[in-house]
Amino acid sequence: MSKQASQLAGVESGKHGATRRAFLLGAAALGLAGCSGSSDRWSQIQESSSYRSAYGPLPNEPFPIPAVDTKRVPRQYQRQLVNYRGAEPAGTVVIDPQNRHLYLVRGDGQAVRYGIGVGRQGFSWSGRAKIGAKKHWPTWTPPSEMIDRQPELEQYRRGMEPGLQNPLGARALYLYEDGRDTLYRIHGTNEPWSIGKAVSSGCIRLFNQDIVDLYSRVNVGAEVVVL
Repeated sequence: MSKQASQLAGVESGKHGATRRAFLLGAAALGLAGCSGSSDRWSQIQESSSYRSAYGPLPNEPFPIPAVDTKRVPRQYQRQLVNYRGAEPAGTVVIDPQNRHLYLVRGDGQAVRYGIGVGRQGFSWSGRAKIGAKKHWPTWTPPSEMIDRQPELEQYRRGMEPGLQNPLGARALYLYEDGRDTLYRIHGTNEPWSIGKAVSSGCIRLFNQDIVDLYSRVNVGAEVVVL
């Protein structure tokens, strides 16, 4: 396990259940919270509550986004504020494909954690990149290699118009490496059931509500670390 993966493993329960170490760290964090003022604790409770109620409809979008049925989504894949002990600076996006999580580092010992869908085995990617572009309701243009594998996509060689059926969803973050487009994206999805699973062709997908939130928080040039 990499150093970064070990750091993440120590602050979250993951899909296989909480480790004793994570439990002890969580208990210690609660003990520290007890030393802070009641107003600080109330702010944390309010912020966590706002994440839990984040999956309602977004009717004011160009293409209104329906609510997510959170009863069908395991809690660990819903947006939440978590403790974070990694060394990355605020604004860094850290992706943990194995545990199906994306972290946006806040720099205050915490991170916003989102559930993700990841690429099938053989299409996965890891390394470091930067957000080279951000697009609002993007056009989807499948790579030639994908069209070769799936000839039915030929009709979209020049691009698929934005909309709820577009595979990139409501927003997309384009990953660049050494100034070149990697063709990998962090994006929304029109298949909310796929969050927490390995089904896509290499890109990182989030609920549309989550990509709208992440899009508003990150800047072009932000570093992305894929474990």
